[in-house]
Amino acid sequence: MCGMISLSMSAPAEITTQAKISAQDVHFFYGSFEALKGISLEIPANMVTALIGPSGCGKSTFLRCINRMNDLIDGSRLAGKIQIDGEDIYEKSVDVVELRKEVGMVFQKPNPFPTSIYDNVAYGPRIHGIKKKSELDHLVESSLKKAALWDEVKDKLRARGTELSGGQQQRLCIARTIAVQPKVILMDEPCSALDPIATSRIEDLIFELKNDFTIIIVTHNMQQAQRASDLTAFFNGGSVVEFNRTQNIFLYPQQKKTEDYISGRFG
Repeated sequence: MCGMISLSMSAPAEITTQAKISAQDVHFFYGSFEALKGISLEIPANMVTALIGPSGCGKSTFLRCINRMNDLIDGSRLAGKIQIDGEDIYEKSVDVVELRKEVGMVFQKPNPFPTSIYDNVAYGPRIHGIKKKSELDHLVESSLKKAALWDEVKDKLRARGTELSGGQQQRLCIARTIAVQPKVILMDEPCSALDPIATSRIEDLIFELKNDFTIIIVTHNMQQAQRASDLTAFFNGGSVVEFNRTQNIFLYPQQKKTEDYISGRFG
């Protein structure tokens, strides 16, 4: 079904909804090394999709293909097609800067700019032409509220973002991503550097954000994938072994490789 997602017919339930992101036979190469081997995934809107799998399996490579961050690596190339809302993001006419506005990225380690909390969040809107202070004030406040950080920082917006705790810094980075009003948010192990309490806050936030954004999260934490995602894709050896509802991946895996991985027998 073009533009639709149809999950395993043998699973307890089937999802059929409009795809936000469509990957069709995607191969990705670092020089002569083939990191992705024919990835085809239909990722639905306003859900959280987790990518799991052992180190080096291609999940982060695939994530970075969605906002073309791999373009920055010399000798890399993609074959196949990735579409967002039906548009091929690798067409020559695509403005990569505009694409990265539409597809935000949250990294493994919090990376706030060494500027004020306010300027961290206002940076993207300013780059994209918003100069009016009242408009910036509104965007900063609304973004910090969506990132569940406003109440903690509203009285110290001129303090440096780097002075916040690790968990607060990551939520600030999420607010910075939200401020340019993307369609998609990519998260590459966003909690790996955080303590359990901060991790829980981020997971709760992810659950809230899916009302407004399509979210893809790479995680090595099986419990996090179970708690925070609606769908899970299991990657291994540059391929997708299985893609289904998260509860079905963990309770009723259809492939032995999936069962072995989630039970800790390899990876």
